[in-house]
Parts: sequence; C-alpha cells; structure tokens
Amino acid sequence: MEIEVNGKKVQLSEAGWLEDLSEWNEDIARKIAAEVEDIPELTDEHWDIINLTRKAFYDLNQVAEPRKFMKMMKQEYGKDRSSNKYIFSLFPKGGLIKSANKIAGLPRPKGCS
Repeated sequence: MEIEVNGKKVQLSEAGWLEDLSEWNEDIARKIAAEVEDIPELTDEHWDIINLTRKAFYDLNQVAEPRKFMKMMKQEYGKDRSSNKYIFSLFPKGGLIKSANKIAGLPRPKGCS
C-alpha cells in the first residue's frame, strides 16, 4: 500500500503499518489516521497518546504492552485517561495496539495483524 504525503510517496504494509519507521512525521500520522484508521482529525488527546506511545517505544526499545502503557497514562494524565475504554473512544478501530501504534509510526507488535 502506498500513500502520498506532501508530494512524497510513503510505503505502508498491506495492513497500513509504516514500512520505514524513519520516515514518520506528524503529516504521515495524520494521513494514516484519516486513510487507514478512519480518524479524520487528530485532537490534542490523540496526540497525547501518540506521543506517549513513541516515548515508551524509544525508552523501552519495544512497543509498550497495554497494561504498562495504562500505568504510564495514569502517571502522565491521571486516572480518567488511563483506561482501554478511553483509548478505544479515540482509536475505535483498534485501540492502542492496532491503531495508536500504527499512527505513531511504530513497528507492528508481534501477533498483531
């Protein structure tokens, strides 16, 4: 699959995961959100999760597991924003693992389609 962002062609896997993680930027995130995940606009709340997933990935050197990520969300943003229900309200097609990580330009977690 291929998307075009700012005149540049960007390769995605068949499921919409970024092939070259070094190409990621916010414009690519917006395009993946809109065209792959059916999220027409990324709000500040979306960006909080996207940025925290990226921070977790680079701090831990792996995609954060949901339980560990929820603890990070609670520490960063409080209890009301640290549930799967909250994450799925923003990323309804696949929550943290399939949608937020994909939009954040992270590698596909093992066992994830």
